[in-house]
Amino acid sequence: MDDVALLDATAQAELVRRGDVSTVELVESAIARIEQLDGLLNAVIHTRFDEARAEVSTARSGAPFCGVPYLVKDLGAGGRLDGSPYHRGNRALRDAGYVFRGGDSSVVRRVRDAGFVIVGKTNTPELGFSVTTEPAATGPTHNPWDPTRTPAGSSGGSAAAVAAGLVPVAGASDGGGSIRMPASACGLVGLKVSRGRVSSGPHAGTPAGGNSVEHCVTTSVRDTAAMLDVLTGAEPGDPIVAPGAPRPFLAEASTPPGPQRVGIRTHGLLGPVHADCSAAVEQVGQLLEALGHRVEGGWPEAIDDVTAGFEGIMPAHAAGTAVSVAGVARDLGRAVTAADFEHRTWEEAESGRAVGAVQLLDALELIVRWSRRVAAWWADHDLLLTPTLGTPPPPLGHLGWDNPDAMSHTVEFSPFCAVWNWTGQPAISLPLAVSSDGLPVGVMLVAAYGREDLLLRVAAQLEAAQPWSGLRPPIHASRPAPSA
Repeated sequence: MDDVALLDATAQAELVRRGDVSTVELVESAIARIEQLDGLLNAVIHTRFDEARAEVSTARSGAPFCGVPYLVKDLGAGGRLDGSPYHRGNRALRDAGYVFRGGDSSVVRRVRDAGFVIVGKTNTPELGFSVTTEPAATGPTHNPWDPTRTPAGSSGGSAAAVAAGLVPVAGASDGGGSIRMPASACGLVGLKVSRGRVSSGPHAGTPAGGNSVEHCVTTSVRDTAAMLDVLTGAEPGDPIVAPGAPRPFLAEASTPPGPQRVGIRTHGLLGPVHADCSAAVEQVGQLLEALGHRVEGGWPEAIDDVTAGFEGIMPAHAAGTAVSVAGVARDLGRAVTAADFEHRTWEEAESGRAVGAVQLLDALELIVRWSRRVAAWWADHDLLLTPTLGTPPPPLGHLGWDNPDAMSHTVEFSPFCAVWNWTGQPAISLPLAVSSDGLPVGVMLVAAYGREDLLLRVAAQLEAAQPWSGLRPPIHASRPAPSA
C-alpha cells in the first residue's frame, strides 16, 4: 500500500516543500506503483524510468510541482516529448520504432517548468478516433473500477492511471470528449478548456480544425485549476488565443460563485439516456438549487438541429482524419496503405481525401453559423448541466471498431460531449455520482466561451458540498495489491 497515492498533486508538492519527502522519493514511489499495477491496466505504454531518475535531480527547485510524477498522453501536443516514442496508437509507427525528434512542445515545456517529472506515456486509441481506448497496436486499457470495462477514450490511459493512483495527474487532450469521457468513466475531474486557451505550438496550430484542446485529468478541482495556470498562455504565432484571465485560475477555485442561472438537460440528441446518468443530473440540479443557484429546464435548442450541425461536422471530421493519416506517412517517410491502420481509421481518411476545398470551407462556415446559434443561449444563462455520458462505462469491445454496432453504440454512449468541441466552449466533468452497479457517473457543466473561471468556482463549490475524495476504485495503489 502507498499512502502518497491518496494525495493529489497539490498535496504531493506540499510534502516536498515541507521536507517530508524528497523529489526522488516521490518519483520512485510512482515508478513502483506503475510496476506493481499497470500490468492490470495497460495504461502506461512507454516508460521512461531511467530518464525520470536522471531528470528529478534537475527539477526546478521552487517550482509549484517540483518532483511530482506525471504521465503524458501518447498523442497530440502533450505527447510531443523530444527523444521519446510517439506512436499515437498506430501499429505502423510502433513497428517502425518511431521516435519524435522535433523538440518539446510548449505543453511539455510548461509541464517541466512547473517541476513535474515525466515518468511515461499513456495509451490512446489510434490517432484518437475512438471513444474507447482499445488500439490494435498496444491493446486495451482496463478501467480500474472494473477491468472488464472501458476507461473510455481517447485519454483512457491517462484516466486509468490517475484513477488507480499511479500518478496524481496526467496529460490529456479533447477533440470530441476525450478528456471528459474518460474522466466520467474513471471517476475523475476533466476540464475541456476553451479553444485557444492552451497552445499546441510549435508543431501544430489548430489541431482538428481548432476542436482539439490540451489539458489533463485529475482527482481534484484545485489540481485542475492549478494545471490550467501551468498550461495556459499564448505562444508566438498562435492562430487563436482565448481571452486572458484576470487572475490565476487556482484563485477561482476558492472564490464563491454567487447565484448562477443553470439550464438542465437529461436526454441525449437522439433519445433518453441511461437512468443512472439522468438521475445523476437531477440530483446535482437539486444540489445546485440548495446552494442558491437558479436551476430551470432549458438548453440551447440549436444543439437539437442535428442536420445543420452534422452537415458541416462530418466532412470536416473526415478531412481531419485524412490530415492525421498524412502525418503518419510523413513521420514514416513513406506512402501508407490500409494495412498500416485500423479499418475504421482508413475508411474515414478515404472519405476525407474525397472532400474538396470548396466543400470543406463551406462546411467550416456552416459549423460557425450553427455554433453562433448555440452560443447565443448563454446571453440569458450562465451554465448548462447535462450528463457527461449517456451510459456508465460499458464492457470492453462494446465500443471498439471490430463491433459491427460500434457507431450506434458510440452515439448512445456519448451524445453530449462533442458539441462543445465544435463551439469551442469550456466544459467540465465532475465525479458526483455512482451507478447502480458501482461505476462512476460524471455530470457535465458547460459555460460560455472563455469562462473557465465560472466553471471552476461552481465545480469547487460542488466538490465541497459533495466530496468525492474518498471514492477509489478496487484497483488502486492505496489498497492491497490484487491477486493475479
